[in-house]
Amino acid sequence: MASYAAINTEPDETESMSASTGSLRGRRSRRGKKDVGFHGQATWISSVINLVNTILGAGLLAMPSAMSKMGILLGIFVIAWAGLTAGFGLYLQSRCARYVDRGVASFAALSQLTYPNLSVIFDAAIAIKCFGVGVSYLIIIGDLMPGVVRGFAPGAAEISFLVDRQFWITAFMLIVIPLSFLRRLDSLKYTSVIALISIAYLVVLVFAHFVKGDTLEDRGPVRVFEWAGAIPTLAAFPVIVFAYTCHQNMFSILNEIFDNSHFRTTSVVGASIGSACFLYILVAITGYLSYGDNVSGNIVNMYPPAVPSTIGRLAIVILVMFSYPLQVHPCRASVDACLKWQPKRRSRQIESSPSRNALLNGSKSSSKPAIELSDLRFAVLTTLIVVLSFVVAMTVSSLEKVLAYVGSTGSTTISFILPGLFYYKISDPNSEHHQRLIKEDDDQEEYESGDGDETAVDEWKTKHWKRDILRKLSMALAIYGCFVMVICLVTNTFLIAAH
Repeated sequence: MASYAAINTEPDETESMSASTGSLRGRRSRRGKKDVGFHGQATWISSVINLVNTILGAGLLAMPSAMSKMGILLGIFVIAWAGLTAGFGLYLQSRCARYVDRGVASFAALSQLTYPNLSVIFDAAIAIKCFGVGVSYLIIIGDLMPGVVRGFAPGAAEISFLVDRQFWITAFMLIVIPLSFLRRLDSLKYTSVIALISIAYLVVLVFAHFVKGDTLEDRGPVRVFEWAGAIPTLAAFPVIVFAYTCHQNMFSILNEIFDNSHFRTTSVVGASIGSACFLYILVAITGYLSYGDNVSGNIVNMYPPAVPSTIGRLAIVILVMFSYPLQVHPCRASVDACLKWQPKRRSRQIESSPSRNALLNGSKSSSKPAIELSDLRFAVLTTLIVVLSFVVAMTVSSLEKVLAYVGSTGSTTISFILPGLFYYKISDPNSEHHQRLIKEDDDQEEYESGDGDETAVDEWKTKHWKRDILRKLSMALAIYGCFVMVICLVTNTFLIAAH
């Protein structure tokens, strides 16, 4: 990794204008906006790995069932559409991060610049959502491990504690607790690699059974163009939409990535969403063609008892185990923001918001110390989250209905509504934050292109036209998020909760 000093040198005043311009472009493309002395250490590939691991989960195995309700063509379209909208939400988060100092981007920081008195609601929704998903991961471990033991050693079932779900939850907590106390998301890149290897095995397992054709005897009808009806399709829609939820970790990735230029952060989003979309479609098609309309919610559970399918269940356990710390990380940040929240008066917003003040007066002081948790506070919050999730997982065997409502509200809020509302609000042409950022961009581009550039006016008009379109699309995403939330809540209330 290149040292920070190598990219922090100032251009020599005696150099030609072309050399100075090239130097400036190099620094902008590698450092991005508002470095203020803080720089990340995460590489592009580690950022993609962590984001992909946050996206992919046990929901991958539910894709064939979702496609069975929609038919192949509609199912492919919905999976691709869900990926496109989720990716656009991630892109808006990267755009919003430019309005705050490098290294301090978060939902809480942007809430203070846009809707300060509602920030506690936003952070509470994120904390509850991440906590609930983390608990569900522990429940999955407790449910699957007894079956894994029986698959590998049938005689071990006589030993009671080896088929006890509470024993396995406790045992795996010994692994995830140290990982949950890591401060930086980038520190989880190696465990994310192991989790992605588990994902790869599951994909190969589904594809291999499809190629082998050993499930054809149990296969039901296969629909390509037809769907099962409006109600079954609406019931499957949330499964696909929530499968892309990873927005709770996007700001951490933007803070930690070494090269935070627009191109690099956008490519992280594209690579992550594109990879997840490809795997979802692949598993959905091959899994659905294997069992047709007889496919269940977890396709791995349908495979005949054998070593490969037992390893597949173990792969699911490994996947959720290493995904648990990725939920603790944003949950801890949101709980901390809720505890620090204080109602703010409009007249005091400029004085009380360090990031906003830094933008208005051009200060280059870093805001990082203001958000850095002390060791004691970090340990207390992490311990509280881990202990509470452990207690809930040990005492509750199913959170399906609770998670359905939490996902309907929390996932749609952080994936669509908040990114859309934040960007629409903060990019208002009358916003002081936006005016400051645009002035910096225009001054930079004027210096790079030179005063005599005849295309400067045309480029300026084009950029402002694109900003206006992006702002309208951000509001459309927020409205779409509200629409998805209503659909999911109605579906959960009248379809899922009724069973």
